[in-house]
Amino acid sequence: MSAMSHVLIVDDDARLLDLLRRFLSANGFRVTTADTAAAARARLEGIDFDLILLDVMMPGESGIDLARDLRRSGQSAPILLLTAMGEPEDRIRGLETGAEDYVVKPFEPRELVLRMRNILRRRPTDPLPEGAVRSVQFGDFVFEVDREQLSRDGEPVHLTTAEASLLKAFAMHAGQTLSREALIEFSHIEGNTRTVDVQVTRLRRKIEADPSVPRWLQTVWGRGYVLRPDSVEED
Repeated sequence: MSAMSHVLIVDDDARLLDLLRRFLSANGFRVTTADTAAAARARLEGIDFDLILLDVMMPGESGIDLARDLRRSGQSAPILLLTAMGEPEDRIRGLETGAEDYVVKPFEPRELVLRMRNILRRRPTDPLPEGAVRSVQFGDFVFEVDREQLSRDGEPVHLTTAEASLLKAFAMHAGQTLSREALIEFSHIEGNTRTVDVQVTRLRRKIEADPSVPRWLQTVWGRGYVLRPDSVEED
């Protein structure tokens, strides 16, 4: 993670926006702000951000709608939702849009910084150990483990940070049934076992012809999930 990671904060609360700008700047982040979804889109047109902090409850276009639209348009920057909605289903709905994590208002600023840094460092930069899985191929898809890059017929397929981490865990244990608890440990996903189910559902939508009857990423009832690729390339 760069000490000067560039963060876009999107919130209609001018006071909170200013407090976050000053606090994050003091903690080594470069900060750009926007008070509406439209302003956020304008910022995103000209700048590649490392992370987006996005308020859920905004007038007009909500943060949920904006996050969903950004993912559909191919925006790959990790999204951390700022939400006053603390119910599990509300948080799950946010994760289903493609966001990596959420923080419930009111929050402790130091916790927010920790969550942000966890997201930014989630992609490992160290080379894989000798003998590790390099890639897996299933159908038209190839997943390169060290780059955490999924492609279909040679064309990149966008994955969120959490999706890429989860697919990497599956690829490095291809053919093995992994419990939800093991997947949390291997992928470092923030959340609980329900979060794993949400991320698996999202992955299936990207790699399965019929996500309701998965061919590659299968459920092993009572035990967890397993990735059954066509081939595995190792060192």
